[in-house]
Amino acid sequence: MIEISVILLFPLLSLLILFSLEQWWSRRHFPPGPLSLPVFGNAWALQMRNNEDVLKKLAKKYGNMYTLWLGNQSVVVLSGFKAVKEGLVGYGEEFSGRAVSAFFSSQGKGRGIVFANGHIWKKQRQIGNTSLRLFGPGNKKIEHHIKEEAQQLIEIFTRTQGQPFDPSLPLIYSVSNVMCAFNLGHQFAHEDQNFQKLVENILCTVRMTGRAFHLVYETIPWLMKHLPGPHQKPIESAKFILSFVRQEVERHKQYQSLHDPQDFIDFYLLQMEKNKDDLNSVYNEENLACCLLELFIAGAETTYSSLMWAVLLLVNHPDIQEKVHKEIEDVFGASGSISYDDRHKLPYTNAVIHETQRAKYVLFLPIPRQSIKDVKMRGFHIPKGTIIVSDLRSVLLDPEEWETPEEFNPNHFLDKDGKFQTREAFMPFSAGQRACLGEKLSRIEMFIILTNLLRTFHFQPPEGVKKLDEKPIVSVGLTPHPFKICAVPYYTS
Repeated sequence: MIEISVILLFPLLSLLILFSLEQWWSRRHFPPGPLSLPVFGNAWALQMRNNEDVLKKLAKKYGNMYTLWLGNQSVVVLSGFKAVKEGLVGYGEEFSGRAVSAFFSSQGKGRGIVFANGHIWKKQRQIGNTSLRLFGPGNKKIEHHIKEEAQQLIEIFTRTQGQPFDPSLPLIYSVSNVMCAFNLGHQFAHEDQNFQKLVENILCTVRMTGRAFHLVYETIPWLMKHLPGPHQKPIESAKFILSFVRQEVERHKQYQSLHDPQDFIDFYLLQMEKNKDDLNSVYNEENLACCLLELFIAGAETTYSSLMWAVLLLVNHPDIQEKVHKEIEDVFGASGSISYDDRHKLPYTNAVIHETQRAKYVLFLPIPRQSIKDVKMRGFHIPKGTIIVSDLRSVLLDPEEWETPEEFNPNHFLDKDGKFQTREAFMPFSAGQRACLGEKLSRIEMFIILTNLLRTFHFQPPEGVKKLDEKPIVSVGLTPHPFKICAVPYYTS
């Protein structure tokens, strides 16, 4: 019996060795990377959970271009400002594809903006850009909605009477309501149960992404989609959001404003009407629903996380917080409207907001791109179909670009005269053809909400707490651990 087992085992081991050698030979022109196991690859090397520096360690070991394997799928990671800029800008067209995600395709099926490719992607992104120009930054209506939410936050924070409270729910409700104003043309009361359920499902969809079950789903989707487990929860959440937005689309169809579109749905329905006789048109209700799903998820979570980090950092740096308050008070006093255009009057405040987004970038990994052509970059062959991951956090913490990369230092964005200065390595919204669509909207939200809150309140830790925890929770995002603050009013009536 033992002899038979040895006889059977020998050819299996020989085949495994031959397969490994063939795999090694076929991959010899890729950038270096950690050991890859047959079939399974080496995605295990990420070990993301509570380890935000794993990519930094991989880059230190293998260089600013290295390769990981998700099963047999090649993943090239670009690290540091120079490599990321070369990849996203220098090879912007070549790296403009989006890898097909089995997890997200279970609902979107290649529609929308974020996970679409080719003609569908170009047309959906075009309509997204146009609608943002019409209803986004520069549009007084959307700025009015943001100011309303800022005022709502002031009222909520005032009711805490300086006692410890968790700011997370008011902030996520306000940011989500801004997306409702842009997408749907109206806002909800924070107490509205359907609205609260929408927000709950937005957070679930994002925060389950990047966990172990998600990575396994991407590797063996044919099995995982039939198995119970935590990976089913964000899929159900995505279904809820799609159902929610489809109901809103039906309401818009009943009360159409095609002659005077007021929001993203109106504008999209207008394009559908204009192109109804075009057999090749990709403007349809399924693409509209997927665009709305993506706008809610991408537009709410990232801005909300940035606001949470801003509050936390300012609590931990009271001297910086006081300088911001003084600058706002010196320019605007205790009252009066603050608009996005006023950022030029508040260089220090503007620098603090930028530094928050640099020091506490909210994504562990941005959504990967894909090479649509064979590329030779830095002496390495990157074949068509390779997934391209740009480590934007490594850009924002690049010691060659920032004087004190590990510190929260607003001076990174101030010149010697105290005037605000932009930095080329400031890339929290990525770059190239797949750069974040909602960058300007996020900037206006951050500025108006924070300036209004910091003019009104001094944020401080609860009694007995010296410093809030700055270590992030690591998944696909980098979010702060739950915390409480005290919002002490500067002015009392």
